[in-house]
Amino acid sequence: MDPYRFGYSPIVGRPKLSWPNGARVAVWVCPNIEHYEYIPAEVRVRNPWPRMPHPDVLGYGGRDYGNRVGLWRMFEVLDKHSIRCTVSLSMSVIEMYPEILEAMEARRWEYMSHGYFNTRYHWGYSEQEEREVIEHSKATHLRLTGRKLRGWFSPAVSNTLNTPDLVKEAGLDYFCDFYHDDQPTPLATKHGPLIHVPYSMDLNDAMIYRQPVEAEEFAQMIIDHFDTVYREGGENGRVMCLALHPYMMGAPHRLKHLDRALSYIRQHKDAWVCTAEEIHDWYVANGLKPYQQHLGKDA
Repeated sequence: MDPYRFGYSPIVGRPKLSWPNGARVAVWVCPNIEHYEYIPAEVRVRNPWPRMPHPDVLGYGGRDYGNRVGLWRMFEVLDKHSIRCTVSLSMSVIEMYPEILEAMEARRWEYMSHGYFNTRYHWGYSEQEEREVIEHSKATHLRLTGRKLRGWFSPAVSNTLNTPDLVKEAGLDYFCDFYHDDQPTPLATKHGPLIHVPYSMDLNDAMIYRQPVEAEEFAQMIIDHFDTVYREGGENGRVMCLALHPYMMGAPHRLKHLDRALSYIRQHKDAWVCTAEEIHDWYVANGLKPYQQHLGKDA
């Protein structure tokens, strides 16, 4: 977990973190829009498909459904609640599926890189191999959007010990591979502080596949989680990330439960529904220096 990258600080003793307009909690919604290779080009530490031999038509078909159908349903629900998302994006998607890029650009969504394919894990990569993937993501994003890539989330959370250093070296601003806090935190790298924006593996619909949980219970988990961080945020601002996958929450029988959870959050006017970049920028301008002073050193 690279404990040397961040100092220990119990959240109850930190300087108060305030969000815009006195919001108690910053809520960001993160669709994971990914591409899985039909025949994986790399099989290293872990095989990306559970069913052998390749192709795993069942696994691939479900993921492909998300981009062909489920995502378009999710657009409708997210539009209904005026939610501008930060996408955990396989960069190959915007090259292979221009219709998806056009739809996201029309909504002014932000993108952080989730690698190039979600079937190419970074475990076992050399420093140079990983550097090349990060640079390829940067170049693809710039070429197709005209904007600088600012965030990184390793594909399948397959980070290496080098990942934070390489992300900072590449000039990106924030990172989402650790799950250690309910507030942004600075991470030490060889090239200066890199801001970690809290992502979620708890409020992540991947649990629908990995745990005995279905969408109705998942929606209640979202509501219960929100109630807790909203209450705590009255003392010190919190971050809540909702991680979604179009092939899961975009399924016909699950969509209404996502709608219900988002409706509940939107009833709270002092919840700041925002993007990862907005959280990063506000924190750097308002929260980073007090936190570093609290630690007694530059993080």
